[in-house]
Amino acid sequence: MRVEPHTVGSIVHVVKRGARGLPIVRDTADKQRFVRLLYYANDTYHDEFWEQSTKNFDKFFRPDKWPEQDPLVKILAWTLMPNHFHLVLKETTENGIAKFMQKLCGSMTTHFNRKYKEKGSLFQGAYKGRTVDLHGDSYLRLLAVYVMLKNPFELYPGGLTKAIHSFDQAYEWTLRHPFCSSGDFLAGKLSPIGDPDIFGELFESPIEFKKFAKESLLYKLDLLTSKSDLLETGF
Repeated sequence: MRVEPHTVGSIVHVVKRGARGLPIVRDTADKQRFVRLLYYANDTYHDEFWEQSTKNFDKFFRPDKWPEQDPLVKILAWTLMPNHFHLVLKETTENGIAKFMQKLCGSMTTHFNRKYKEKGSLFQGAYKGRTVDLHGDSYLRLLAVYVMLKNPFELYPGGLTKAIHSFDQAYEWTLRHPFCSSGDFLAGKLSPIGDPDIFGELFESPIEFKKFAKESLLYKLDLLTSKSDLLETGF
C-alpha cells in the first residue's frame, strides 16, 4: 500500500522508512536538524541555504527578508525513530503533502549523503500514507496514541514491553523526549512546527489522553509487539 487517495481537508498518516531498514539519523545533530526541517520545509517559499541563513539564531528563527510562512500542510503529530518517521498531516493546499514530503526527504537525503559521504536515496521507495478520514474518530484516537506514545515507548530504556508495564514512568519520560510532538501536545503548547487540530478536540484533557493511552496499550500489547504495522492492521 502506498498513498491512499486524499483531498484538501484530508488527514493522512505518513510513514517513511530508511533504505534497507538502515538509520536515517546517526547522531543528535541529525535528529535536531529533522525537527527544524519540519518547520522550514513546510513552506511554499524555499531557501536552498536555509541552514546558513538561520545559523546562530533560535531554532525556528525566520529571517526578515523571507516572506511570511505559507505552510504546505498542517502537522498534527510526529515522531522520529532511528530508521523511519511518522507524521500525521492535514492536506491544506492541493498536493501539499506530496510537495512537503518531497522537500523534507530531499533535504534529508542531500544532507545525509554530504555529511557521511554516501550516495543514493536515504529512503526506501515512496512514502506510505493512510487517509485517516476514512476510518473515523475511534481510529484517530488510537492513531494519536500510536504516533505520540507507542513509538516513543519503543525508544524507552528496556523497550516497549518495559515501557507499557512501567507506564507512568515511561509516560513522563516521553513528555521530555525532544524528538516527538507528545510533550507540546500534552502541555497544550502551540509549537512552530504544527497544530494538533482535531487531536485537540478528541481528548478533553491530558488526563483523558493518558487514561485512554494506558488502556489501549495494555489491552493491545500482543498486537503492538507483533510484526504487523498500524498501516496494515489498523492498530
